[in-house]
Parts: sequence; structure tokens; C-alpha cells
Amino acid sequence: TTESAYTFCEGEGARIVVYDFGVKKNILRSFRERGCTVKVVPGATPLEDVLDWEPDGLFFSNGPGDPRAMPEAIDRVGRALDTELPIFGICLGHQLMSLAQGFDVYKMFVGHRGANHPVKNLNTERVEVTTQNHGFAVDEDSIDSSIADVTHVNLNDGTVEGLRFKTFTGLSLQYHPEASPGPHDSHYHFDTFMDMMRDERDLSIPDQPAEGAPVAQ
Repeated sequence: TTESAYTFCEGEGARIVVYDFGVKKNILRSFRERGCTVKVVPGATPLEDVLDWEPDGLFFSNGPGDPRAMPEAIDRVGRALDTELPIFGICLGHQLMSLAQGFDVYKMFVGHRGANHPVKNLNTERVEVTTQNHGFAVDEDSIDSSIADVTHVNLNDGTVEGLRFKTFTGLSLQYHPEASPGPHDSHYHFDTFMDMMRDERDLSIPDQPAEGAPVAQ
């Protein structure tokens, strides 16, 4: 995690605070490509300090470690879910959001590492080729369907790869959409988050990344 807060980029679109547990630069670049102003803060930053900045959305990043051993982070994420701000989480962030909602996370016998992991979007039936790096996963049997729907599953072992929440405006992914190999199958999740902020915050956000913006590699 970063030792102090910093502004990664400034844009004309949404204002996003990124809780940094080990965030990958391509995630930040993906927000920049969509015209966002992005402020990155240490993972232990009090929620009140973040809200003082008046963000339009919150992002909980990837990172190492056992999420079950992070009670303060789970509590902070849980309180963030009550703010009515749109929220997006990837990898560790996905697990912390799930734990904050009372779901269980377990250590996998064999983790998912590297590229070419097939993931099925249950809404569209489309298969995405994804990059993954995790040794923990959300227990599907623990997911309360009144709180969240499973949106994506791994075709190799059936593990949960994505959630869409019902009790707040948010989504989370176990895999890394910013690092999609080949045709970058999963970049659309960033656009989904933009749509959430546009709808919830009445923002003027570009529908597509700015013309000429670099594509994350």
C-alpha cells in the first residue's frame, strides 16, 4: 500500500478514491482513460477522511494476504457500503466486500495464477479469457441471494468470479479485468462502474475512453 495519499490523475469525469492494498497501475490507468480524477489512499485511511473529499465512487484494490485476517479493513469496507456511493472491488477488494456482507472466504487448495482462465458471464453467457492471481475465494454457498447475485464463475472449477450487489450500488470481481489477455475481454467492467456513478451521482461522464487515450497493457 502507498504510505501517503496522492492524486494519480485529474479529469473532467468522476472523482474516485482508490483504497490501495497493492493496487496495480493498469487499474489506475483504466480509470484515467475514462476521464476520472483518481485519488489513491493507504488501505488504513479512515473512511471519514475519504468522504471529506466528496468522491463519486470508491474502489477497493487487489493485494496480498488472507482477507480473513484483516478485521479493521473489513469493518472499514462494511461502513463504506452504507455510504450510498457506488463501489467496485477487485481481487482482495472483492473478498473484503464479501466478508463485510457476511459471506465466507476460504483458502483454495490450488490457487488461480496467470493468464487464460476461462470465466463465464452468467448474464450474457459469454466466456471471457482472464488473468488471475489469488489463493482465496468466496464460498458460493455462503452468498445470500437477497444481498448479491453471482454474475461470473470460473469454468475450470466453478469458483465465484464476480458479484453484483443488491443492498448497495456495487460490483466486485475476483479476477483482473485490467489485465485481460488477447482482446481485453473484461475491460467493460470499468464502464459498468462508470454507468453506476453516472446514474447514482447525476454525472456527465464520457460513454467511452477519451479518444487517443492509451490502452492498458
